[in-house]
Amino acid sequence: DTRPTRRPLAWNGGTDIGLLLLRLGVGGATFAHGAQKVFGLWGGPGIAGFANNLAGFGYQQATTLSWVTGVTELVAGAFLVVGLFTPLAAAAVLAIMINAVLLKLGNGFFVTGPRGGDAIEYSGLLGLGAACLVMTGPGRIALDNGRAWHRRPASWGVLALVIGVAAAVLVYVLLRRPVVA
Repeated sequence: DTRPTRRPLAWNGGTDIGLLLLRLGVGGATFAHGAQKVFGLWGGPGIAGFANNLAGFGYQQATTLSWVTGVTELVAGAFLVVGLFTPLAAAAVLAIMINAVLLKLGNGFFVTGPRGGDAIEYSGLLGLGAACLVMTGPGRIALDNGRAWHRRPASWGVLALVIGVAAAVLVYVLLRRPVVA
């Protein structure tokens, strides 16, 4: 055998810190949005205001959906920050962001564009960050360290990704009726 001996691919501390920062960013922003929806903090609409927004987009059962969305953002955001049940928490965030992006598709990409905060840039970025966490797992600086989805993130990630995308599609297709202007 004339091939050179190569060092085996190993996990490194830089990856763990990068995943921690990604979890803090995606989880923290998601938790804050959940607090806006559920408690009306930081100028948020609260449950009633968010339910009105959802009804305006054509969602049925808007009050129930606003509670489910707000509480899911709170719990999933907190779980991402501490790295607990990371694939499922990230898949929940991904499902919410898929719906947010689908609703804003015609509004342009950039937040600083003509429609302001109704663009897909922010929701798309949070969704992609969540998808990254679904597929990579939490890293070693997490409460999930040593669990099955930490040791084999790709296989668990695919399962969580399917769950998240399926949830997003089901909510969008089954609970939304197109708004006729």
